[in-house]
Amino acid sequence: MDTLSKPRMTVSRRHFLAGLGATAGALAGGLGSPGTAQAAGDGFGLRIVDRNENGGRLQYYRFATDEIAWDPAVNILLPDGYHYSGKRYPVLYLLHGGNADFRTFHLQDNIINLTAGREIIVVMPDASTGWYCNPVSTNSGPRNWETFHIGQLLPWVEANFRTHAEYNGRAVAGFSMGGFGALKYAAKYYGHFCSVSSHSGPASLRRDAGLVVHWANATSAALDLAGGTVYGVPFWDEARVSADNPIQRIPSYHNKRIFLAAGTSPDPVNWFDTVNETQVLAGQREFRGALGRAGIPHEWHEVPGGHYFRHELFVQDLNGMLGRLRRAA
Repeated sequence: MDTLSKPRMTVSRRHFLAGLGATAGALAGGLGSPGTAQAAGDGFGLRIVDRNENGGRLQYYRFATDEIAWDPAVNILLPDGYHYSGKRYPVLYLLHGGNADFRTFHLQDNIINLTAGREIIVVMPDASTGWYCNPVSTNSGPRNWETFHIGQLLPWVEANFRTHAEYNGRAVAGFSMGGFGALKYAAKYYGHFCSVSSHSGPASLRRDAGLVVHWANATSAALDLAGGTVYGVPFWDEARVSADNPIQRIPSYHNKRIFLAAGTSPDPVNWFDTVNETQVLAGQREFRGALGRAGIPHEWHEVPGGHYFRHELFVQDLNGMLGRLRRAA
């Protein structure tokens, strides 16, 4: 869950981004000549409208899709030596938090250096503040993030990059809203991901009178859906909440590697941070208890601090992923 402290564009975003396509490409992919390295193509309902394939590790693509009313983008971070190795690689789908975008792990979290020397492809897609869902209602055009990620982007990646396109070849992880998205996707699409990681991500939607559902509805309405909501107001789509709720999908985590992290000391001065991480910690403890009762192994970390992405825990998590995933070959 993420704060509302920074304003973000919603309704007119397609037109704004269209005018900044080249600039976004340079920021996302670095310097170099676009269109020279991957030659990735359209498909799976996606049409490339901007790209930067600069021959380095970081590749950038922006798509037109009927599932999203504006043109969402993705950064794809390739392993060292990808362009000449001939190997196939495992893939990590790394999901950002709310009020962020596809560039966040690159521009704020040093993802290039965090993954240096690791034989894994990292896919970092846009998700706005859509909670990795197809919403109940929207006043800003289609916002079907779940369909975009699972039904379109995942098969597009596997058609255009040398991946292990199988259960043991895919991991999903995320921070905050993205940590929830990772837990949701891993359970709801059981055969897609063998490893799931939630860094300060909610794991229980209904606890405390559904506080996380209310938060998802409020933030999606303000930052993505122009007053629409993910789960519905004043009445929730109860079946959808149950389908998305990690704590109600415990059997779906059998035979997966599970990594959980949360902070134990939110900033008492920062109200948003306190609400976010306090709820995250309580929900993850509830989730861990349910996993334990079901006999499902899992790794968990409670560490000092509040609601932020901890680089040292991500590196530890990455080591565990690579131990579970099929190796590059």
